[in-house]
Amino acid sequence: MPLRTDDQTPTFGRRVRRLRERAGMTRPVLGGLVGRSAEWVKAIECGRLGTPRLSLLLRLADVLGVADLAELTGEERLAAATYTKAAHAGLPAVSGALTSYQLAPRDEEPESVPALLGRVAEGWRLWHGRGDHRTRVAALLPDLLADVQHAARAREGTERRQAQAALAETYHLAQLFLSFQPAPELVMLTGDRALSAAQDADSPRAIAGAAWYMNHVFRDAGERHEARVDLAMRAASLLTPDRDADARARWGLLHLAAALSFAKVGRRGDAERYWDEADRAARMLGDDYTHPYLVFGRAMVDAYAITLRADLVQSREAVTVADSVDVSGMPSATRRAFHTLEGARAYSMQREPLAVVHLLKQAWKMSPETVRYNVFARGAVGELAARGPVTARADAEVLRARMGVPAAA
Repeated sequence: MPLRTDDQTPTFGRRVRRLRERAGMTRPVLGGLVGRSAEWVKAIECGRLGTPRLSLLLRLADVLGVADLAELTGEERLAAATYTKAAHAGLPAVSGALTSYQLAPRDEEPESVPALLGRVAEGWRLWHGRGDHRTRVAALLPDLLADVQHAARAREGTERRQAQAALAETYHLAQLFLSFQPAPELVMLTGDRALSAAQDADSPRAIAGAAWYMNHVFRDAGERHEARVDLAMRAASLLTPDRDADARARWGLLHLAAALSFAKVGRRGDAERYWDEADRAARMLGDDYTHPYLVFGRAMVDAYAITLRADLVQSREAVTVADSVDVSGMPSATRRAFHTLEGARAYSMQREPLAVVHLLKQAWKMSPETVRYNVFARGAVGELAARGPVTARADAEVLRARMGVPAAA
């Protein structure tokens, strides 16, 4: 076998280009998402600029969906999660529950489906509630997973399908807990299992919910957006949105998923077209409607416009939306905090550090664990505490310490 020449050896720039093209991003989109220009991306890819400092390298890894920095640097394995993600104390228990297999039948009678549905609903209440939502859900998940899995195997007929739908929702809770944790393989596992359980339930509604959460898995992993949009639209085609509010909400949610997918790769026209469909669904549901656990409604569609504009690298428009959206009435502390963090991300793209720190502090008051495990928030407080303007540095340092983010070098 001939030795590789220097021309054949993948350089940092070639790796960036390969990963960017795999994600379907243009240079302007990638540059905008990491706070740099298209010319900067071109200079990186062409080798005129070398490997950037760690904070920017980690931002590239996050945007490109890279969990192992070796995919970018070509050096020994160095997990990006080591620097950008904090492991929750409940991660080992949840991981163990997901990777233990009950091969022998359990002796006891499975819990009734209505009782299990009540426990799943309690899980959603804890997830969306104020306080340490991850900690509370982590304590609930291992037993809930085991009991719902048992019922899904032991029940028959309609009850079995209901248990499978409950199992899909339980996997959604597990996926949400695992998001922003250093366990990307488990996030993919829960998304896949949820979709399989929803299909076994033969429930278009359960499939729609699973497709929404699977879209997050694909988008965060940098998978090709065509697959994400196809999944969302195939799931939407199974629904009859005029049947009731729940069906319309799920239909709108899947069009929102497609809009976010197109925004991620810079296709503005398609992103806006699908967002308009989600907006139409929200308007038909009315300002007072919010889905019980998917949280789809008027406020959610409006708030996701911040993400859409930020991902389209329209930072000024994203800030304008962030200034106009009121998330205070959204019945989910975790959602309110997330969308507030997206507003901070928009201001970060506009290089307004005082606004970023202000919004980070607001989000912390809403849901500390949402902020503590958010990749953008962790990177922002570390950078601002070390190199921000003096007027922002003290508040950023307090947040950095509370979040357990290592001090920047």
